Amino acid sequence: MAFEYYSSFSFLSQLIITTPCFFIFLFFSLYSVSSSYVTFTSTLTSTTSLFNVEHHQEAITLLRWKDSLDNQTQSFLSSWFGRNACHYWFGVTCHRFEGVSNLDLHNCDLKGTLHNLNFSSLPNLLTLNLHNNSLYGTIPISIANLSKLITILDFGNLTTLLLQGIELSGSIPQEIGLLRSLNDLDLSNNNFTGPIPPSIGDLKNLTYLYLTSNNLDGSIPQEIRFLRSLVHLVLSYNNLNGSIPTPIGNLSNLVILYIHGNKLSSSIPQEIGLLRSLENLDLSSNDLSGSIPASLGNLSRLSLFYLYGNESYGSIPQEFKLLRSLRVLQLDDNNLIGTIPQEIGLLRFLNNLDLSFNNLSGSIPASMGNLSSLTNLSLHYNELNGAIPIEMNNITNLKSLQLAYNNFIGHLPQEICLGGALEKSSACENHFTSPIPKSLKNCTSLFKVRLEKNQFTGDIVESFGVYLNLNYIDLSSNNFYGEIYEKWEQYHMLTHLNISNNNISGVIPAQLGKAIQLRQLDLSANHLTGNIPKELE
Repeated sequence: MAFEYYSSFSFLSQLIITTPCFFIFLFFSLYSVSSSYVTFTSTLTSTTSLFNVEHHQEAITLLRWKDSLDNQTQSFLSSWFGRNACHYWFGVTCHRFEGVSNLDLHNCDLKGTLHNLNFSSLPNLLTLNLHNNSLYGTIPISIANLSKLITILDFGNLTTLLLQGIELSGSIPQEIGLLRSLNDLDLSNNNFTGPIPPSIGDLKNLTYLYLTSNNLDGSIPQEIRFLRSLVHLVLSYNNLNGSIPTPIGNLSNLVILYIHGNKLSSSIPQEIGLLRSLENLDLSSNDLSGSIPASLGNLSRLSLFYLYGNESYGSIPQEFKLLRSLRVLQLDDNNLIGTIPQEIGLLRFLNNLDLSFNNLSGSIPASMGNLSSLTNLSLHYNELNGAIPIEMNNITNLKSLQLAYNNFIGHLPQEICLGGALEKSSACENHFTSPIPKSLKNCTSLFKVRLEKNQFTGDIVESFGVYLNLNYIDLSSNNFYGEIYEKWEQYHMLTHLNISNNNISGVIPAQLGKAIQLRQLDLSANHLTGNIPKELE
């Protein structure tokens, strides 16, 4: 069909006359566009209205909670007023279209409870951070409505929930298992009691779980095996009992496992050796028994291993030679027997080795001289014997060397303080002989020295220097001779001096009275003459 265009009116008139069906269609189209516009406008108005209502409800919820807090806290939250919590309220962050998404009030000295905080009215909360406040009481069950929460101290769609150190009490609610989006959960340093709820196993997205320093009891739930995304698991300083669950071996992503300071018993499960990503393992201060599993040798990334303060027995596993990343190994205060394995010299990165308070026997292996990074070596209270290997002179950066209460013979390592870092040294109650190492005389860093009950010899003035930081020295029951040093006024930090039961002669120098911090002085059983200086009376 051909159309001629004269004017909009004549065109429309002709169109109306000659094409009535098209007019109907055009009219319907125009009506539809108009209706759509009306519908869109209506929907937009409805959405905006709903959005405003939700904002208003969130503001009311937060204001009600604010009103329930201590008066000083209320003044701290003075920016909280009006109907819109997203309008410059302190600690409140909002998503553009979903309202309050983050509530961060850490270190704000808040005082009060969570009872009046209705989490049901904060459905879009992703992060809640209230740590280091003075909140107390229980966690409201309504926290379960924070289905989006990623981190606890965040709720709902919450991904992060951080409620540490705010004096919360009661039990951890079973409903916490409904926070399925949670990545980080920190309830540490509170007063929670009761068991860890099995529902914790429902938080399959959890990567960080901190429940340390509460009063939780019962066993570690078997459901922990479902938390396969966990990177940090920290349950230390509670009253947890029972055994370490064997399914813990399922947590293949675990980097940190801290369960120290509890009442865990039985043996360490072999399955811990499956945690190939583990870097820090602390099982100390429990009631664990049995032998140390050889499977720990599989933990090639392990940097720190604490087992002190348990009842473990048996020998130190040879497989420890595979722990080439190890920097700290503390097996003290157990019932270990046998010798120190020669393979320990392969742990070249080791800087802290504590095997004290066990029943180890035999001599120190020469390979220990390979541990040139050692700063702390504690072997005291064992049944070790023999001479200190000459290779120990390679360890020149020691800050602490503890050899006391063994059956060592011979002399101390000559280079014991070559690096000038030694602060604490004990070799008491052994069978050491010969003079004191020359490097010790110039060791100005010394703070505490215990060499009593040996057979050390030498002139006491020539053997020791001036130690301005020295706090405690016990040289009693040896064979030192000579006269008492006259420069004691330089020892401003000294509180304890015992040189009894030696062969010291001469008079007691008056300068000794200028050691102004001195609290204990024992010069008995020597060959001293003259009067006691009035400065000491």
